[in-house]
Amino acid sequence: MTKALPPSHPFDDDKLREECGVFGVLGVSDAANFVALGLHALQHRGQEAGGIVAHDPEHGFNSAHRFGYVRDNFTNASLMQTLPGPLAIGHVRYSTAGAKGAVIRDVQPFFGEFSMGGAAIAHNGNITNANALRRELIERGSIFQSSSDSECIIHLMARSLQKNIPERMEDALRRVEGAFSVVAMTRTKLIGVRDPLGVRPLVLGRIGEGWVLSSETCALDIIGAEFVREIEPGEMVVIDATGIDSRRPFRQVSPRFCIFEHVYFSRPDSIISGRSVYETRRQIGVELAREAPVEADLVCPVPDSGTPAAIGFAHESGIPYGMGIIRNQYMGRTFIEPTEQIRNMGVRLKLNVNRALISGKRVILVDDSVVRGTTSRKIKEMILDAGAAEVHFRIASPPTAWPCFYGVDTPQREKLLAATMSEEEMRQHLAVDSLKFISLDGLYRAAGAASGRNNACPQYCDACFSGEYPVAPSDMIEKGFRLKAAE
Repeated sequence: MTKALPPSHPFDDDKLREECGVFGVLGVSDAANFVALGLHALQHRGQEAGGIVAHDPEHGFNSAHRFGYVRDNFTNASLMQTLPGPLAIGHVRYSTAGAKGAVIRDVQPFFGEFSMGGAAIAHNGNITNANALRRELIERGSIFQSSSDSECIIHLMARSLQKNIPERMEDALRRVEGAFSVVAMTRTKLIGVRDPLGVRPLVLGRIGEGWVLSSETCALDIIGAEFVREIEPGEMVVIDATGIDSRRPFRQVSPRFCIFEHVYFSRPDSIISGRSVYETRRQIGVELAREAPVEADLVCPVPDSGTPAAIGFAHESGIPYGMGIIRNQYMGRTFIEPTEQIRNMGVRLKLNVNRALISGKRVILVDDSVVRGTTSRKIKEMILDAGAAEVHFRIASPPTAWPCFYGVDTPQREKLLAATMSEEEMRQHLAVDSLKFISLDGLYRAAGAASGRNNACPQYCDACFSGEYPVAPSDMIEKGFRLKAAE
């Protein structure tokens, strides 16, 4: 059995983990090779494992599921030869539901054989009523093979009485609560679906005479595909050799796209709602400089996700920008077994301070978020050890005070620094000269909402900041989670 990746480096333990990435191709020779390239571009959305399912009229369905990075598995020519055909879908995974750890049966895409033929699905997001659905399905005789919430969709499809697979998928997804962007396939069709709120991204592309579905536009670029449009919230597209059939299987509601996709999750070279992710992050820095100015000598990003915001902050404030922290780009997850001695080195394995630039300076550190605060403290200590006169943190998102239940791996609420401390208490805890977060209104303005956040009807899902969940997390409430209104 392939060995699973060890736990991530301590530097990464204080970051929110993105959910998954999905990719599908129809109508090109050796579609699985294109899917492998697409998954490589989406690797930032999940590094634990990946899988590809392909269909060929002569060989039927074939699949490969592997632990680890796409580059370490799906660049193997002999493996890719086992995945022939003009139709394939793939998935990269970071587990946010189900068991953590090395369980190959949890790796997507999932496959099911129905009376009208086989189907495979790959899911990005999180089903908030999965526990209730799972209990119901098991009581009715379903036998689950994984601990993943996504498997519920296959079982719901199997029990549907609809006449074909797309209609069974519609039927199944109407029972599902939470966030889902799904890429699926039958023997002849490529299917894409977004939940009614459109929490997670999904885009449509064109490559020659073929079609592509992807979590982000950056994955279209790697295969030379042309961006066509975003799959709309609540839309299902069924694509085959005759073209695209667009359906609206769900009750229409106001969309609530995840605003953290703008802040951190999506790649900066992707486009969301016609807007560059890079430009939004740069504009966050501009808003931060306006909201929380401070006298300093240097604006320094915490690499790599803090870089665009730091550039925007420096430009707006007039304070010089400098790479005061250098990231070791070759520090892989399997570099060294994390013994206690190595653990005590903390972030130094991955980050190093540019002492010649930092020494004697009043430094503004720009980072994307503060979760537990452990990494922020270590970075502050590194900066002071290098001779900085002052350390000021500016954070490119509001305080993360609530867990996400829509496909992001968030610590329990009591482990989130902002859930138990005020901004001043966090500053004292981190022992920095100043600490400021962008306001929620400022974040909305940076994302293109000129008037900021409309409290009556926010444009985005911002539950991790506001505690206002657009879909009640049924399973977690059942386990005792208290919503904001109940506190």
